[in-house]
Amino acid sequence: MTTLPPYSRIAVLGGGAWGTALAIASVTAGRDTILWAREEDVVAGIAQTHENKRFLPGVILPKTLRVTGALDEACRADALLLTMPAQVLGSSARMLAPIIAPGLPLVICAKGIEKDTGRLVNEVLADAAPLATLAILSGPSFARDVARGLPTAVTIAARADVAERLQASLNSPAFRPYASDDITGVALGGAAKNVYAIACGVVEGLGLGENARAALLARSFAELARLGEALGAKRETLMGLSGLGDLVLTATSKSSRNFSFGVGLGQGRSLAELDAPGHPLAEGVMTAPALVKRARAEHVELPIAEAMDDLLSGRLPLGEALMRLMSRRLKAE
Repeated sequence: MTTLPPYSRIAVLGGGAWGTALAIASVTAGRDTILWAREEDVVAGIAQTHENKRFLPGVILPKTLRVTGALDEACRADALLLTMPAQVLGSSARMLAPIIAPGLPLVICAKGIEKDTGRLVNEVLADAAPLATLAILSGPSFARDVARGLPTAVTIAARADVAERLQASLNSPAFRPYASDDITGVALGGAAKNVYAIACGVVEGLGLGENARAALLARSFAELARLGEALGAKRETLMGLSGLGDLVLTATSKSSRNFSFGVGLGQGRSLAELDAPGHPLAEGVMTAPALVKRARAEHVELPIAEAMDDLLSGRLPLGEALMRLMSRRLKAE
């Protein structure tokens, strides 16, 4: 197999914790890296003190990492990593489309499903920036661990030659990307796991025990696999880092915003309290109704996701959500 060269210049768009962590990974891999942030204090802080005190405090950034608030400057790169949340990905990509070169790789690094349409992030980007080359990066990866240089493995899905170049561009001893051509599978795994992580957190918060959480995790993966099959995703993708790997991490760790959100619900805290300003965003709250909407359009049953959607919308009391799942008709696994 021919080894393609890495992209020389990488731009990361979005100065949050995940964008900052990916910028560190890019610099560590030897790339000329620029980080774009819309927040003036983030740009100034990184430029002056090499620290993102708002979103990633306590992590000293490489001195060679450049930072800018000028979008056109950042877009003069060979590949762009897009870290903005899934719900604003479309509007952000439409803003980028007129100022990027045709064929420029746009790498989605956000996880979610568009709330109003049920579209996966790759479908959103393909519509908003049709002349770009689409890619997606996902997997079990907490931003702070990546920023600290702790071992992390992710999946990068794109056209084969683009995936290979992106893989080479970001690879380092502590950050290992695996290449794939299954963009749909990677996008679905990264989105759905947040909903199921909330469900596993609810079980933890209710004190229902490890048996219940293991059963819920296994059945959650079964739901993910059913929808993936309907959408044309590869089962090996869903069994890999961006599917099962990300689900296990997000649905079992207290460092997970979505799992912690579910724990709070299980302990009786209100949705309003958990979703108040200043609390970390639990992406699964937005994703649940979109996931259910997409599954229904594909005629796929997702009982766990449906129960979470009804719980998060206030249509279903906490105690009844579990009763609904446990009283479903008996069937073969």
